Amino acid sequence: MPAVKKTFEPFEYPVAYCVAGVDEVGRGPLVGDVVTAAVILDPDNPIEGLMDSKKLSDKKRQLLSVEIKQRAIAWSIGRASPEEIDTLNILHATMLAMQRAVQGLAVLPDYVLVDGNRCPTFAHDGGVIACQSVVKGDARVAEISAASILAKVARDDEMIALDKLYPYYGFAQHKGYPTKLHLEKIIEHGVLDCYRRSFKPVANVLANAATHNKNN
Repeated sequence: MPAVKKTFEPFEYPVAYCVAGVDEVGRGPLVGDVVTAAVILDPDNPIEGLMDSKKLSDKKRQLLSVEIKQRAIAWSIGRASPEEIDTLNILHATMLAMQRAVQGLAVLPDYVLVDGNRCPTFAHDGGVIACQSVVKGDARVAEISAASILAKVARDDEMIALDKLYPYYGFAQHKGYPTKLHLEKIIEHGVLDCYRRSFKPVANVLANAATHNKNN
């Protein structure tokens, strides 16, 4: 019997004057920042083709990223570093990066919609901006779709730049995710400073290297 695909009701927008959508990219990779974006779209200047960034081709994402930056009322990229991820854990680092993205907006939203099942606290001038988490928001809310595209393009571009510095790790292909090839390359070439040392595959390589050095 085929699996029943779960469907979600069309999203009902909150009553708000200025809504920002927020999404993240890069919770799973072993290397680099976790990257978030916040976007306030212009209802009078709609953008065609917004959807979950993972369902778009690289070329389409790049084109939409340019269009979003041109047409949005405001947009911002936020991030948390590998050191912050190792210190805080990936969940709390992601929440921090989302807060930074919203703080970076040139226009203050009065409501924030976040992809997933939880929101960080978005503080402003002693108050708190109203927030709602939206499961599958990157497929249901245009502002979150736009944020997912900006975050994905920003992080992929960073992995391509890292690939040019360290071409033997394959970052342009696997984007830092723990593929079989990537794990083999870490074992072969070692752990760079930009790796997340608290992530188990990286921690294992470091532990094995330390044991090897101790025994030699």
